[in-house]
Amino acid sequence: MGTDMDKLRIDKWLWAARFYKTRSLASEEITKGRVEVNGLEAKPSREVKVGDTVQLRREAVVRTVVVKGLSATRGAAQVAQQLYEETPDSLRAREQAAEQRRLAPEPALAIEHGRPTKRGRRELDQAQGGWGDRWSASADE
Repeated sequence: MGTDMDKLRIDKWLWAARFYKTRSLASEEITKGRVEVNGLEAKPSREVKVGDTVQLRREAVVRTVVVKGLSATRGAAQVAQQLYEETPDSLRAREQAAEQRRLAPEPALAIEHGRPTKRGRRELDQAQGGWGDRWSASADE
């Protein structure tokens, strides 16, 4: 980690802590207002220091983490995890959100009508006794 580094841009930090794949993606999410530092909406150039609280929104999940370390380089996942500590409330909320997703899946994922999948098509064919020879593509007649 940096030697005399006591502050770092939030977009760099989020990228180094592996919350986002690229720094530009981190900037984009910050610009969209999905990242807060110490309860205030952040700009990509906003600097964070050890002890700051960062809140990020991804889909329906909100994570709150406390900055534990600063790094301007992106390292392995184990290294990245040492840069922050998730708050107990945040962990609990994420577990509850995961549990709710498990119990009540997204309605869009439960759509059973519309165009059937290849597997669904096969199941339909078997249920209807197949299409018979009517749709045969063979040319041996």
